[in-house]
Amino acid sequence: MFNFFRILFSPVIAILDFITKYFKTIVFLTIMYFILVDTNEGLTDTNSFANLQKIELSGPIMDVSKTLEDIEKAKLDKNIKGIMLVVNSPGGAVAPSVELAYAIKELKEIKPVVVYASGVIASGSYYASIWANKIIANPGSMVGSIGVIMQGVNAEELMSKIGVSTQTVKAGKFKESGTPTRKWTDFEEKQLQSVIDDTYNMFIQDVAFARNLDIKNHTQFADAKIFTSKQAKEVGLVDEVATLSYAQDSLISLSKVENPVWKKEDKFEKFMNKLISEAVTNISMNFVSGLKAYWFY
Repeated sequence: MFNFFRILFSPVIAILDFITKYFKTIVFLTIMYFILVDTNEGLTDTNSFANLQKIELSGPIMDVSKTLEDIEKAKLDKNIKGIMLVVNSPGGAVAPSVELAYAIKELKEIKPVVVYASGVIASGSYYASIWANKIIANPGSMVGSIGVIMQGVNAEELMSKIGVSTQTVKAGKFKESGTPTRKWTDFEEKQLQSVIDDTYNMFIQDVAFARNLDIKNHTQFADAKIFTSKQAKEVGLVDEVATLSYAQDSLISLSKVENPVWKKEDKFEKFMNKLISEAVTNISMNFVSGLKAYWFY
């Protein structure tokens, strides 16, 4: 019984843990920020001359509003001539991954984009990167996992043991698909499989088109396989296996800037954005129950 209620209230516990763990830190850093704000005055002057920009995509892809905002600002900033997307992400939810992919595609039409895989570029994060001018992977990166997975728990036996049952009123044969309270029926599982198959087909079609690969050979570069950077290059998923400095030089060359100046992000703002993003991701993961559709490595 205790475990049941612990699982039931886990989202609330996650929020309280976050507040307890980070509240004092946030207050302290906020105070320090306003005390030391004058030290960042030179940042604006430096950024006024910036012509290249890095945008980070790290961690599970759930809430991408900040990344999309950064991409849109970079697209509209006439001073910025090229963008580097630094990726270290295992993937994430389908919709935001696709949203990022097409935001990068639109950005590429205006100015060059180089993706640098600093650690993991898999599943949804790989999808987000496919339209870049170049994908360059760190020699130690893991690449691929082009596949789709949908999962749900079956708590029927547990509920039976603790004496809990559900009551359902519904309209629509498939309205209860993915329920965690019982085993899925054959017709529900078949319909959910069709959703997964359709999403997977979209995934491999976009990858094949963007990377100029033969979709008939999708089992070679997709099928949820994980590749080393070297293997990923051999199957066409990345263009180069190299370091960050090489990726930077590649962007400089594509952007045709004579005096490269990288835009600097306010360190406090970067820290706060990361903190908030992690909190949103953790809370979202705890609140999502039953049916899940993620591209996760």
